[in-house]
Amino acid sequence: MSAPNRTRTQAESATQQWAFGLTAFAGVMLLITGLLSIFRGIMAIAQDDVFVTTPNYVFKFDLTSWGWIHLALGVIATIVSFGLFQPAMWARVAGVAIAALVIIANFLSLPYYPVWSVVMITVSGFIIWALCVVRRDDSAVSP
Repeated sequence: MSAPNRTRTQAESATQQWAFGLTAFAGVMLLITGLLSIFRGIMAIAQDDVFVTTPNYVFKFDLTSWGWIHLALGVIATIVSFGLFQPAMWARVAGVAIAALVIIANFLSLPYYPVWSVVMITVSGFIIWALCVVRRDDSAVSP
């Protein structure tokens, strides 16, 4: 193998490893986000007094309703995270979609659990970023 071909093969290999690393990062973070959303949902369904109640909030739902929303999002996120450990385009698209829904749900439930909602929004933003910088052919987008 000639030197230019070897260099290109090494660069492609490094790029593929970078892409795999980002997808694995997104999968692990989506799994953690899903599990924490499940726990948050169970907590809101079982004990409403854990959360702060805000009067006159525009998006006010019963805390049990927010619990079911977070529980459902957590279960879906956990399932999708396992698909991210395989090179599946559906899992990347679903991962971006579920992370976006997690951001929206946490934004709307911000007054009930503010610090945790901001943390979940940030983590979900990183998940979306990690899934979007990988090209369809599983090579990382070069800057």
